Amino acid sequence: MEVAYQTSIGKQREDNEDYVDVFTNQAGQHLAIIADGIGGHQGGDVASAMAVSHLGHEFEQTEITSPETAGQWITTQITAENQSIIDKSNQFADLNGMGTTLVAAVYFTDEVVIANIGDSRAYLLRDEQLRQLTEDHSLVNELVKRGEISRQAARHHPQKNVIIRSLGISNDAKFDLNTYPLIPGDQLLLCTDGLTNMVDDDQIQSVLLSDQRAEDKCKQLIDLANAAGGLDNITVLLITNPPREVMGQ
Repeated sequence: MEVAYQTSIGKQREDNEDYVDVFTNQAGQHLAIIADGIGGHQGGDVASAMAVSHLGHEFEQTEITSPETAGQWITTQITAENQSIIDKSNQFADLNGMGTTLVAAVYFTDEVVIANIGDSRAYLLRDEQLRQLTEDHSLVNELVKRGEISRQAARHHPQKNVIIRSLGISNDAKFDLNTYPLIPGDQLLLCTDGLTNMVDDDQIQSVLLSDQRAEDKCKQLIDLANAAGGLDNITVLLITNPPREVMGQ
């Protein structure tokens, strides 16, 4: 498997409150995480760094080898990390109200366990078709689900950045947890809304279909978001499952 990631401050922000990393446990399994911090003077970058580094450190100590165990582990850890962020927020006045989105993937050869809260996303490219795996926990997505606005209108809605769930804001952090099958040739993309607010799905699909290395695809996605205005921090992480013929070599 090929893994690459890249983050950018964008064109408008003074700080990068996104955080991204990949971790490997004692059994050789991988955890990929992206977090997009929110709130507080310096709180956003603290919350996102806490979420990624703490979950990553804990994962490195495990010997998880199955999706079932991974799902149980990530449920326990996200719940604990939510409380840790709340405790840190209450401890320091300048961190009060901080929180973070999170999208995390525990990656196996033929399955992936994905947890998400907020509006950072996971996509799967398979058979030349891009599919969004996660659901945004955002105000505009709720309006779309209720039929009050169209998906096209949601892209330009003035409150499109308002999220209704995140880590660190409520003692009851409701996150989504799902397991998806993987086949040779799949590409799994994790990203923050700094990409998806600037670059539409058709453009993302086109980049992923291109004959480039994973790191070059990440760079191209970042460049597209910045060329469109770069209104937010932009972070992308791409995992490529090798084609069957490569795996058999």
